[in-house]
Amino acid sequence: MTTDPSRPADRSFLFVLGSSRADGNSALLARAAAEQLPAGTAQHWVDLNTLPLPDFQDGRHDTGTWTAGESERELRRATLAATDVVLVSPLYWYTLSAQTKRYLDFWSGWLTEPGSDFHERMAGRTLWGVTVMAADEESVADGLVTTLHNSAAYMNMRFGGVLFGNGSRPGQVRDDERAMVRAKTFFQNEAPLVRYAHEGV
Repeated sequence: MTTDPSRPADRSFLFVLGSSRADGNSALLARAAAEQLPAGTAQHWVDLNTLPLPDFQDGRHDTGTWTAGESERELRRATLAATDVVLVSPLYWYTLSAQTKRYLDFWSGWLTEPGSDFHERMAGRTLWGVTVMAADEESVADGLVTTLHNSAAYMNMRFGGVLFGNGSRPGQVRDDERAMVRAKTFFQNEAPLVRYAHEGV
């Protein structure tokens, strides 16, 4: 994990990289967007592919207790320290990568720990998504968008939307001019508090 030591009091971004490929297209697009953040904005980058993190075990109904390892504790601290959580994942099988989904699964554990205030502390913060896919039609990623939107709704968070890019080969997203233009203003977008679709506006 790397941290920018300069940190204004208002916003702190956690970028969670969920690709199985180091410096993949999704990460490149996320970094292009992050470069546009105001000078001094705290940026904390976590690469899940290099973080020794076990598969999540749901222990809500077990009599024992789950002992969190140092990597999990560090990830939880980083999550709670951020005002803005950016999930950076290529589109795998029309949704998030396994690494990214596992990270969200750990949210389930943090929500149900005895005495947990994880839900209360995450409420009002902002969830963002960045994804690159081989398909040209963004509707192919509807499953990914729904996952992030509904996760934000459940947590009473804001949702800033998803920055889309096109690419498959390493570095190919750099040729997606539309994505690179969108990246320049992505984090300036309005991020409203969201609700489930069945609850209305």
